[in-house]
Amino acid sequence: MKVETLQEFCVQAMLKCGMSEGPARIAAEVLVTTDAWGVYSHGTRALRQYLKRMRAGGLKAQARPHIIHEGPAFAMLDADNALAMVSACRAMEIAIAKAKSAGIGYVTVKNSCHFGAAGYYANMAVKENMIGMAMSNVDTNVVAPSSKKPVIGCNPLAYAVPAGKEKPVFLDIAMSTVAAGKIAAAKFAGKRIPNTWYVDDEGLPTTDPSLYPEHGALQPMAGHKGFGLAILIEVLSAVLAGAAVTKQLKSWGLEDPANPTGHGHAFIAIDIAALMPLAAFQERMDQMIREIRNAPRAKGADRIYLPGEIEWQRYEEQKQKGLSLPPEVIDSLNGLADDLELERLF
Repeated sequence: MKVETLQEFCVQAMLKCGMSEGPARIAAEVLVTTDAWGVYSHGTRALRQYLKRMRAGGLKAQARPHIIHEGPAFAMLDADNALAMVSACRAMEIAIAKAKSAGIGYVTVKNSCHFGAAGYYANMAVKENMIGMAMSNVDTNVVAPSSKKPVIGCNPLAYAVPAGKEKPVFLDIAMSTVAAGKIAAAKFAGKRIPNTWYVDDEGLPTTDPSLYPEHGALQPMAGHKGFGLAILIEVLSAVLAGAAVTKQLKSWGLEDPANPTGHGHAFIAIDIAALMPLAAFQERMDQMIREIRNAPRAKGADRIYLPGEIEWQRYEEQKQKGLSLPPEVIDSLNGLADDLELERLF
């Protein structure tokens, strides 16, 4: 399937739910790009749930994200319960504008929802020859070391860094050991899971995925290290933003779609040229990338990948050959078409 075909379907679905064309095209670009990277859990598969929430009233089709407070290098945005891709893109645009004048821009967002893949927004800064960072808080689904119940979300963090002749380096990760979707997949397949992924109702590691999602919780990535980073993300994207914090935050997928979720986000842009000549930075980045890529490989390994290289390879292939979507994405898109009485793509 052509990228443009899927984007147009997404736009039409959002228009059918009352959104204006401009915001709909922004959101479609975010979601389809995410699919092209191969990150299907955060791409167009989620649009059906977003629009279900919009039709129920938990998201506003004609929302107007707006700045409520700002200074030379920062701004605070109220998303007004817009589809989060729209407010997130607006926030990163503001962060980039701040960085162009102040060298760095930091923008928070409140009254938002699940914003998809954080990596998209970080890469917006790369297009302006800046370093970008994006993060969000998530409803509590991760335990702290020694806790019995979840206390924090698997709060995602992404960064993107431009290079010269090499592709940008970018990483987009959550602070749990593994995505909840992998536990759900193991449950569906009747398979056991590693005991580093999940805990039972007593807070003890388990290999039983059947507990998910009614019982148990995710384990933090790298133990106390992932937990500590999740706390930092909660502070920057929610506490400081005035957004819902930890237990105040509602699940965008599991709870009543008529109610706003209260997510918070944060975006940072750093203007490289304000710190050193851009060409020098690009040369140094290319040098570092090649040094790492050409390091001695482990026995049996074909190559060493920098963060983001696999995603960029998939992106180029899918842009040229067309998108190859997994069954769960196709099912969700077909369901969305049926919900809105649109023609199915598949």
